Amino acid sequence: MTEPRIQYAQTKDGVSIAFCVAGEGTPLLLVPSPPMSHVRRSWLGLGHVSFHQDLAQKFQLVWFDVRGSGLSDRGPLDFSMDAMQADVEAVVDRARIDQFILCSTFDGVAIAVTYAVKHPERVSHLILLDGWARFDEYDQSAFFQAEVSLREQDWHVYTETFAKVLMGVDDPVQANHLAETIRAAVEPEALRAAFRAMPQWDVSSLLSEVKASTLVVHSEANRFLSVESGRRLAARIPHAQFSLGQDMLHGHLPQLLSEFLGEGEATAAEPPEAGAFRTILFTDMEGSTALTQKLGDARAQEVLRIHNTIVRDALTAHNGSETKHTGDGIMASFGSASRALECAIDIQRGFARHNESNPDTLIRVRIGLNAGEPVAEEEDLFGTTVQLAARICAHAEPGQVLLPEGVRHLVAGKQFLFADIGDIALRGFEDPVRLYEVRWRGDV
Repeated sequence: MTEPRIQYAQTKDGVSIAFCVAGEGTPLLLVPSPPMSHVRRSWLGLGHVSFHQDLAQKFQLVWFDVRGSGLSDRGPLDFSMDAMQADVEAVVDRARIDQFILCSTFDGVAIAVTYAVKHPERVSHLILLDGWARFDEYDQSAFFQAEVSLREQDWHVYTETFAKVLMGVDDPVQANHLAETIRAAVEPEALRAAFRAMPQWDVSSLLSEVKASTLVVHSEANRFLSVESGRRLAARIPHAQFSLGQDMLHGHLPQLLSEFLGEGEATAAEPPEAGAFRTILFTDMEGSTALTQKLGDARAQEVLRIHNTIVRDALTAHNGSETKHTGDGIMASFGSASRALECAIDIQRGFARHNESNPDTLIRVRIGLNAGEPVAEEEDLFGTTVQLAARICAHAEPGQVLLPEGVRHLVAGKQFLFADIGDIALRGFEDPVRLYEVRWRGDV
């Protein structure tokens, strides 16, 4: 494929941003991880794994260098989120792409999330690889601490060590090319300026506002950020999919995109399947009204966010689908009763760990499950199956997981432990329902 020409977009504050366009088809905008990008070297690839030419075979690919890096203006060392958004907006306008897939890696993920929330009408799909919501998620990493200390040392040593040791690139040709790309992409002071700005890029409060179909991928080989960073991103973005990867250089991106977009398009085209067998799970936080009176609105809302995070992390881990937030709890559904039950146990263990570490803000939650064929309508689920799950949840004590006999039979032989609590009369149901408590406290 012919090497694309380098073009320039002018930002509203007068900065020239280098970008390229290659290929035909659905537009795909790549937001770089600032400030280590170089539009021409990204395309050529050389020894470094490059996915740009592969992507351009399937999409109209647009990629760019943020200000202060690559072939963009090097002068302005403004890496504020407002400046990053101005760079993206300038490229989108100059490339004349109206609606597109938005993809980003590493530190560019926060930029992509911010843009997707500001311009939901333009972003059809969002792909986030090895990113974070808050910069302080790096603090847990010994590799990041090593990177911080090297940043102030010899520039050549820094880039070589970053590529070969911190990024873990084993292939010497790829490692050398990555080190050379960093040196070509950015000056030492610009790199330091970018890292000084990033602690202000907190997008954790924006995640719940993302409207686009989202795929979050996190590499188990990531030496800077744990898999939990990726899981937290996916759990807080409505209906996001989560995938574990192995490649820090993201050579698998073209395949991931093909799989994700194929699944996403099929899901969007089909209405919820009528009569599908689902296991329904409800959580209900004890004393939410009293908690608001005790702590005040703002603090109580913080506690509710902790509840949401613990529940959504578990849903992501066990392939559960959040149906809706009920105010002081969450309703979810599963295609597998076993996964629903495993998720319920993980949720209770998550709250047990939280309460052990935070005795001043105890969160105690009831969980109820039921299985059947709910009525699907307008992305919600209704009917007797759902109503019974809600009643079972309301009957549970804080810390309990309750389910009816039918669900117990579905998971027979799966090594779960139950206690029979008898036939229980539930409001709205004529006949008593045999309920069982799930024993989960063996391994908090």
